[in-house]
Amino acid sequence: MKVAHAPEELAAGPRAVAIGTFDGVHLGHRAVVEAAVESGLPVTAITFDPHPRSVLADESVPLLSSLERRLELLAELGVGETLVLRFDRGLASLEADAFVQRYVRGIGAAVVAAGATFRFGRDRAGGLDLIAASGLDVRAVPVVERVSSSRIRQLVAAGEVEAAAQLLGRPVEVEGTVVSGDARGAGLGFPTANLDPPPGVIVPKLGIYAGAALDARAAVSVGTNPTYGVDELRIEAFLLDFEGDLYGRRLVVELWRRLRDEAAFASEQELVDQIARDVAETRAAVRPGPTRPGDSAE
Repeated sequence: MKVAHAPEELAAGPRAVAIGTFDGVHLGHRAVVEAAVESGLPVTAITFDPHPRSVLADESVPLLSSLERRLELLAELGVGETLVLRFDRGLASLEADAFVQRYVRGIGAAVVAAGATFRFGRDRAGGLDLIAASGLDVRAVPVVERVSSSRIRQLVAAGEVEAAAQLLGRPVEVEGTVVSGDARGAGLGFPTANLDPPPGVIVPKLGIYAGAALDARAAVSVGTNPTYGVDELRIEAFLLDFEGDLYGRRLVVELWRRLRDEAAFASEQELVDQIARDVAETRAAVRPGPTRPGDSAE
């Protein structure tokens, strides 16, 4: 996918444009992109970074996915180019008609798809009616009932990853670069990949999860290793039946089901026994959401 940060970086030509923040690329966002894809024109997405609410409401919004992952998910849906607009006070104060001229008509949009409630421009004065008035074919996509990024954040924060997956249309994910750890997992017989997550992305409720990465099932710990008195948050994934060096690699790990709370154990043997039970549950776990070959329980 081509990623641009200004209209001038995109080649001229008619296109369908899907507009939205697309945090998490959930079912509602997918409907917007699908409406653009159905036009038959090359599809360009317009998205915003950082999250507009973090600027307009002056609050930190925990993201459902990093910008890098957002772009990957959009590409999977058929988006060929994405215009990433830096959202700041300057963009927020731009008059709505000026936004349309520079960022919509200015990139050759012939079709525009967005959520029916999408607003833009100074004081959020612009809506899809303004874009339609400029002569473009506007596809107003109805809000998908009960699906919102805010609701999904609440579910993830509560560890309800199966319910969140139904709104995302795919499993909840944690992502990050694999970094060196303390090698305790290897010593216990369960070597883990230790993830350094991107800043600003939501962390699920602490606990142990069954999931998958790199086509291998994964038992995932999101927590602080209380048995060893570790205070810092760690995300560690034990990939079942996997061989290979993951250090320095970016890893996206799906979370299929929350197995239990994290706990401190009186001995390493008790910890090993519990991890073995976690691994057995991970082997039996079923991927939530749309199924793919090989996703059924072993």
